[in-house]
Amino acid sequence: MDLDGGNRRVFNRLGGSSAAPPTDSSKNQKVCYHWRAGKCSRFPCPFLHRELPHPTGPTSAAANGSGAPKRFANDSGFSGPAPRRGPNFNNNHNNSWGRMGANKVVRKTEKVCNYWVQGNCNYGDRCKYLHSWSLGEGFTLLNHLDGHQKVVTGIALPAGMDKLYTGSKDETVRAWDTNTGQCMGVLNLGGEVGCMISEGPWLFVGIPNFVKAWNTQTNQELSLSGPVGQVYTMVVGNDLLFAGTQDGTILVWKFNTVTNCFEPAASLKGHTLAVVSLVVGANRLYSGSMDHSIKAWSLETLQCLQTLTEHTNVVMSLLCWEQFLLSCSLDQTIKVWVATENGNLEVTYTHNEEHGLLNLQGMHDSESKPVLLCACNDNSVRLYDLPSFSEKGKIFAKQEIRAIEVGPGGLFFTGDGTGYRVWKWAEAVPKP
Repeated sequence: MDLDGGNRRVFNRLGGSSAAPPTDSSKNQKVCYHWRAGKCSRFPCPFLHRELPHPTGPTSAAANGSGAPKRFANDSGFSGPAPRRGPNFNNNHNNSWGRMGANKVVRKTEKVCNYWVQGNCNYGDRCKYLHSWSLGEGFTLLNHLDGHQKVVTGIALPAGMDKLYTGSKDETVRAWDTNTGQCMGVLNLGGEVGCMISEGPWLFVGIPNFVKAWNTQTNQELSLSGPVGQVYTMVVGNDLLFAGTQDGTILVWKFNTVTNCFEPAASLKGHTLAVVSLVVGANRLYSGSMDHSIKAWSLETLQCLQTLTEHTNVVMSLLCWEQFLLSCSLDQTIKVWVATENGNLEVTYTHNEEHGLLNLQGMHDSESKPVLLCACNDNSVRLYDLPSFSEKGKIFAKQEIRAIEVGPGGLFFTGDGTGYRVWKWAEAVPKP
């Protein structure tokens, strides 16, 4: 077998060359479509196996349309510290969604090398597959912590604490020291963790037929009954705790400072299948369901104000971002909604993906630019600049990433398989 010749062919397909490239202008000006997709098998190939340099000079911005959308009110909906919201835009980007082009990251084949994962890839830098768990610049992997036996479904980082909590389908919650990365304890719950959030000193964990609540300061433990089936999602707003359940009901509790416990306040019905995503913004509660719909509820009256039916599959995640509502679905789309003059929401932009979408989170990078983190069911997370939806990077995993959490100081966390990974945006380099 011509092993050396085969290596040269792989190397050439990746864009390397041991000699000066030909001066054929037609080849120099066109990049191989199949190479970009990681599937080119032609040797020699008449087209380039490398990206052309980006043209210099200013890029014209898309023209803005007339009429500014009605902005969401700056209502936190939380009692305590303001909730973590998506980054704010300094300008009106209503007509800028997806308009700045999608300059994708230059990459090898978008697949992690199985031999590299096992520690025995012999190709090194010549391997056409990735020897990394991420693509893109500006963020780095700090640590990968294992311990769970099944997929991680929730990550919570209570404010002001040096502990991070993870919940899993292995029916446990683990507490981790954020300074050392060591697991400090394991709590067996007797049921799969469907979701986990923290608010102030409280940690809330959704399991079948219950919501478990712990006060991390006083160690008080409460068990909130009422849910039927799994609790898939929770959110706190307007001093109320909301939980979306398997039977399509949204249960509501209010904390009683006299009795020091959570008391049932309401039960919101309207969805015909399980509620799997909740978010609070603009004095409204938004719920996404397996029935493919999104419902908007008044936080004051708890009445349904609007039902959105543009998605064609399960609405997996919702995110309030300044005056916009973002939703993602297994229908392989991210939809951006904006309020009209009468207060109702309508789609202002739709981003299409090649895979179903599981989770959305927003944060700022090291240059204070807004970034959307989007988990897909191909075991990856896409990172997008907003509002252009230009791809900024990609994170890979062995299993689906069902949980993403944003932390302080440019940190963010992704849960997958049996543990979670800690990522950090690199410090911005001052411009001369």
